[in-house]
Amino acid sequence: MRSSGRTLIFSLLLACVLPLAANAKTSINKINADPGRYYNKKVTIVGTVTDSYGVLGEGAYELDDGTGRIWVIADRAVPARGSYVEAKGHVITGFVYHGRNMAAAVRETGRKAKDKR
Repeated sequence: MRSSGRTLIFSLLLACVLPLAANAKTSINKINADPGRYYNKKVTIVGTVTDSYGVLGEGAYELDDGTGRIWVIADRAVPARGSYVEAKGHVITGFVYHGRNMAAAVRETGRKAKDKR
């Protein structure tokens, strides 16, 4: 009976910790340094919009978190330059030239405005 109690406690603890790990913030520098590791993985990044382009409710914006910059592809209106946002999405990659990643981006699945700290 004692081992089933430990198993139950361990299972409950794991069930509480896994959702937190899935929503953990990823630095843009880590994504740009090894885009293959993050390819098609869901990430959460938080930063300031440094550039944005939108047409007819779609577009892309560049996000800077202080460690690097990455483009986020949106399927809805893009945030204005200077906005501080949290973006969630899947990492996609383009091509690598001479060992340098030339086109990693995040295909957005969710976004929310954040207060700058």
